Amino acid sequence: MNLHEYQGKEILAGYGVRIQRGKVAQTPAEAVEVAKQLTEETGTSWYVVKAQVHAGGRGKGGGVKLAKGIDKVEEVADSIIGMQLVTPQTSAEGKKVHQVLIAEDVYYPGESETSEFYMSVLLNRSTGRNMIMYSTEGGMDIETVAEETPHLIFTEEIDPKVGLTGFQARKVAFNLGLSGAAFKDMTKFVTALYRAYEGADASLFEINPVLKTSDDKILAVDAKVTIDDNALYRHKDIAEMRDTREEDATEVEAGEAGLNFVKLDGNVGCMVNGAGLAMATMDIIKMAGGNPANFLDVGGTADAARVEQAFRIILRDENVKAILVNIFGGIVRCDRVAQGVVDAYKNMGNIGVPIIVRLQGTNAEEAKKLIDESGLEVHSAIALQEAADLVQELV
Repeated sequence: MNLHEYQGKEILAGYGVRIQRGKVAQTPAEAVEVAKQLTEETGTSWYVVKAQVHAGGRGKGGGVKLAKGIDKVEEVADSIIGMQLVTPQTSAEGKKVHQVLIAEDVYYPGESETSEFYMSVLLNRSTGRNMIMYSTEGGMDIETVAEETPHLIFTEEIDPKVGLTGFQARKVAFNLGLSGAAFKDMTKFVTALYRAYEGADASLFEINPVLKTSDDKILAVDAKVTIDDNALYRHKDIAEMRDTREEDATEVEAGEAGLNFVKLDGNVGCMVNGAGLAMATMDIIKMAGGNPANFLDVGGTADAARVEQAFRIILRDENVKAILVNIFGGIVRCDRVAQGVVDAYKNMGNIGVPIIVRLQGTNAEEAKKLIDESGLEVHSAIALQEAADLVQELV
């Protein structure tokens, strides 16, 4: 589950990470009130107004602006709230901005210059260990840094038996070229950041930039946070932070119906029971020359109501030209699924695209007979390759 910047910063602050302070506002008028409160608490007189959407690169799309004074906050907030923000990480359509974060100005003058760093904590899947990735090139896209100056990216892997050690935290600060008070503050920052990552059961904490202020304080100016969905039952407070407005509406609806659904860009709808079988189904569709339009796992209780709901969700995609139903009857009986397909077809009327059904396992023969004798335009197949070839032929 992705979080907004202000939500990620709330979690960070709870674990002792120093952050760029700010509050969220839903309207321009509320933004002014928030700015006044922020001035009382921090003394800031300039304000950074940031669009709160689940996408990076907001500044490039005009979603991050500086209000140089309380009298400019409403105007700047009004220019961002309600806009359709397009960034390198959104679709061409972009995302509508529903709220903004009013944050303090932390780039204040001082005796020394400010510095920006990149830092993230994530799982290194090749080694099965958490790692801290960091760079002196903060404020830039890490992909660009990796491509153009890979020697400026450092990593520190964490032994799960030991955890993050003081030596490793100091090594991060040293590689970032820090000394004195900034060095000490960075070691504290790294330690607290890793504690937040583990404590929140996150799969990603990305801070870009991490700022060294002119008075040698280290703080998080941004926060991109992803929480492991499988751990949300342990974090009811974090689960309540979910913003479904930022998610695909079809995927949200599918989740509420108990379906595991991910929209893709192809033209062949897939309805399968089991994640592994779903992946194999998409692979063989691709190998047969087709292109899957979705990943959809109906689970082990594929009754008529759930099958009908799955059909309706798949058909929301206008690009779908055929639907392949691939069910292995282990826990769920094939004839039960077949009856669900027939009932759903009748309830929905003219579906408008060919349906290919491949059922194997418990009561597969009875299932095939149900479909063949239904009188509906449903094609049955025995082998998976046969089903994939039939899909390609019909498409």
